[in-house]
Amino acid sequence: MKAPGFTEWLAHLPALNQAQRLQVLRALQPAAGLEQVVALIVRLRAGNRRCPRCKGPRWHRHGCANDLPRYRCRDCGRTYNDLSGTALARLRLRGKWLTYLDTMLASRPVRGAADELGVHRNTAFRWRHRFLHKVKDDKPRQLRGIVEADELFMLESQKGSRRLARPARKRGGRASRRGISRELDCILVARDRSGQTTDAVTGRGPLTAEQAERHLLPVLDPQALLVTDSHAAYRAFARKHRIAHQTVNLRRGVRVRAGAIHVQNVNAYHRRWREWLARFHGVASRYLPNYLGWRRALDGGRITSSDQLLGLAIKPIHSQR
Repeated sequence: MKAPGFTEWLAHLPALNQAQRLQVLRALQPAAGLEQVVALIVRLRAGNRRCPRCKGPRWHRHGCANDLPRYRCRDCGRTYNDLSGTALARLRLRGKWLTYLDTMLASRPVRGAADELGVHRNTAFRWRHRFLHKVKDDKPRQLRGIVEADELFMLESQKGSRRLARPARKRGGRASRRGISRELDCILVARDRSGQTTDAVTGRGPLTAEQAERHLLPVLDPQALLVTDSHAAYRAFARKHRIAHQTVNLRRGVRVRAGAIHVQNVNAYHRRWREWLARFHGVASRYLPNYLGWRRALDGGRITSSDQLLGLAIKPIHSQR
């Protein structure tokens, strides 16, 4: 709009009634959100901007496209923007991203988030898992001190699959066998007393020593004390790698030993996880790592703003922590 036309339009604003003013604000909100998110993306990537092809750090500005600055790599000549090579590349409606991230901080279900943003529920669902793609990998490098580890089990779900590997069942359902079976997904959670938490979906059925080794050994401090229940897999893992290990026999009602030997912190985390997950009315097994990362980001107020969540989401797909 040219300046004279804009000045004339601006002069008519005081004559608008309240409903019309709200309508104008709603119309301007996406544009304001777009400017805010673009500025935030540029600021977050300014210190570690690299070519997605050759990983070269040398670049120069190369115009602007789709509201984002573009850059040309001085080493290989490729042009790119700050979202190239991330899970958010080519994702549209950027003006609504921060509002959507606010709904994720509030743990809104898909339909509630879609209604708030004015987008289709399928769009809200796809956005959820695009934003969580790198959030699920944001785990502590090491657990120190007293480290509690325990598993929880959830009924395997093929929700949303076009072809089932088993007969269909009603929503929810129950395992056909009692106890721990191959019908249950095993989730291993380890947590130290400072609140640092790591987790992994180890597979179906009971935990094995090999799975404990794969997921616990890289993050356990050599001087850490591992506290678990009396599962044989933990004993075998700790014995093999000479890790200090204490157990509590929950089956015999022993929950605390010597005041500090217990798994109540990690079991409390299990409870919070189940209560939080219930609002989504069941999630597919293939998406469990994403939901574990989402809950881990929210637990204890570790992620409190949409800016922080966006910063995790725009990490390059193949980058290391």
